[in-house]
Amino acid sequence: MGIKEEHKCGFIAIVGAPNAGKSTLLNKIIGEKIAITSKKPQTTRNRILGILNRPSSQMIFVDTPGVHKTNKVFNARIVDTAISAMGDADLILLVVDASESDREAEDYTATKLREFNKPVILVLNKTDIVHKPALLEMIKKWTWKYEFLEIIPVSAEKGDQVDVLIDSMEKALPESPALFPEDQLTDLPERFLCAEIIREKVFRLTGDEIPYATAVTIEVFSEEAKLVRIEAAIHVERDSQKGIIIGKGGLKLKEIGSAARADLEVFLGTKVFLQTFVRVQKNWTRDGKSLRNFGY
Repeated sequence: MGIKEEHKCGFIAIVGAPNAGKSTLLNKIIGEKIAITSKKPQTTRNRILGILNRPSSQMIFVDTPGVHKTNKVFNARIVDTAISAMGDADLILLVVDASESDREAEDYTATKLREFNKPVILVLNKTDIVHKPALLEMIKKWTWKYEFLEIIPVSAEKGDQVDVLIDSMEKALPESPALFPEDQLTDLPERFLCAEIIREKVFRLTGDEIPYATAVTIEVFSEEAKLVRIEAAIHVERDSQKGIIIGKGGLKLKEIGSAARADLEVFLGTKVFLQTFVRVQKNWTRDGKSLRNFGY
């Protein structure tokens, strides 16, 4: 009888400062878009779980909100989600924007890493837009902050060195059988992912003020003969924000809906009838009950 090849499996927390490219990296690793992205920080608010199956391993990734110091109730709630994921992980992937350092957030994250004392791989992201001397200086700086298993420069956007990173993560995982079916990419329900797709379009198509005050809930999700019918509420905090999202003559809301519907049809693999409306829920980002109702 031949020797049975060992199988590895474990949870990998993807952590880092806001806008470091964590969700873009997860999507590139998985090969599917399961985490929404935008250029605005704190796009990710919940734990987003993605699964990569290989012949000798199953890697279970947990994409997390950006770690940073904050006194705001809403931001503190989502930062706690990221810190909790560190404690539960077998391996931590610390993603740093090599093109634009966020020193306060990075120092805070490094402090948390030392508290958990987990194996960590440092990923220096966006290296396609960084000159080599600056990259070498950054590597030198980080080697003083924590004893990393490895430091790997990548470009999540272009996919540079992502295969090297995957191999390194596999080596660092514990020996274990798979925990999820091999054809499963995430544990998130369709309704949640549909709400996230709509929220992404709000982030991308509105100004800086709006996204932080926005939540999306799916009010109706009905699978019919040849299409899926979705009714979604976009929640904001003030009447002025509602006006911005609706736009003159309803044009902005139509633009958001059209862009979201196109992605929803790709995601669900069928025609989608999408109806969106905007609801004002005053100061929901500062109200504990509202935060819980929206899943935060």
